Amino acid sequence: MLRKLYILLPVFLLCACGFEPLYVEKKHDNPWYFKGEFDTSITQEMAKVKIEPIRDRFGQLLRNNLIDLISPKGQPKNPKYRLFVKLDSKTETNQALRSDITATRKMVKYKVSYYMLADNEKVLNSDSVSYSSYDILANPYSTTIAKKKGDEDAAKIIANDISLRLGAYFHSIATNREEINDF
Repeated sequence: MLRKLYILLPVFLLCACGFEPLYVEKKHDNPWYFKGEFDTSITQEMAKVKIEPIRDRFGQLLRNNLIDLISPKGQPKNPKYRLFVKLDSKTETNQALRSDITATRKMVKYKVSYYMLADNEKVLNSDSVSYSSYDILANPYSTTIAKKKGDEDAAKIIANDISLRLGAYFHSIATNREEINDF
């Protein structure tokens, strides 16, 4: 009995905190049960974003992750929005120095800026930062693989950040539209 209580307690606390999904809106006011009815206009609006090509291999990884998150069914044929992303900087820093001053680990900082256009007007402008690190190993091949894995992880982190910010932008547009319609 006590075990069931430990399992159900987080569920009740989560329901009581007012948690709502970011990309969908409830279609009714019942706070306890959604009945499977969600307004998916935010995800439909996000699917109208065309992600422009990004330079270099890191840009390719980032763009592929963004496409998977923002428009998983593929790029829109008639986009309403255009997202431009640019890698501003990639800074590598040595860490974990040996007594002979050689590094055994590197930290990499990626800084990306992006903006979104709607009807050739800038509607969103921001930047995102990600950190990753990898070990410098005795085998150069292993170090190269670890570095590539760090690039992939950083691209996923930045893509998640950008897609969340786009979702928040479209969520604010949808809620402002509803508030205007309520008057």
